[in-house]
Amino acid sequence: MAQPRPAGPADSPRPAPAEAPHTPCPPQRTALPQGHSFDGERSTLGSHLAANIVQRWFGAPGEDPLLVLQRASGERPQAAEALASFLDTNSLEPLHRYLCDSGLDDADARSRAAAIDAFVLGVSTRRRILRSELGDPAELQAWLSATIQRLADG
Repeated sequence: MAQPRPAGPADSPRPAPAEAPHTPCPPQRTALPQGHSFDGERSTLGSHLAANIVQRWFGAPGEDPLLVLQRASGERPQAAEALASFLDTNSLEPLHRYLCDSGLDDADARSRAAAIDAFVLGVSTRRRILRSELGDPAELQAWLSATIQRLADG
């Protein structure tokens, strides 16, 4: 008759592998088309950026992936980090470089770029996340253009 073998390490229950926390991937096919936003003199920046913003908000079919990520960022730190990283790379830094190239010193360019970035994100949050009406596209574009230009001009 076979003797039961003593329990050994092979018989010990193995701990379940730790699950990695879910981190949403940054938008892979999402881009902030800059078109002609950074072409020309700084005096045209507001009108160029506003045109691109209004086109994205009104002209893109389906749900904007950045809007989905922006909604999620209030509840999920990983979504907030992914959105911040995406916007830093695709919005804030190109705007900062453009303002530097337009003749501003680094600190002033960084400050103005941050102000424009915060303004646009705030408008997006208020009008798209909190579901206020976007309003008439032409009126919104004119208001965004004037405000962005004031921020760019300091």
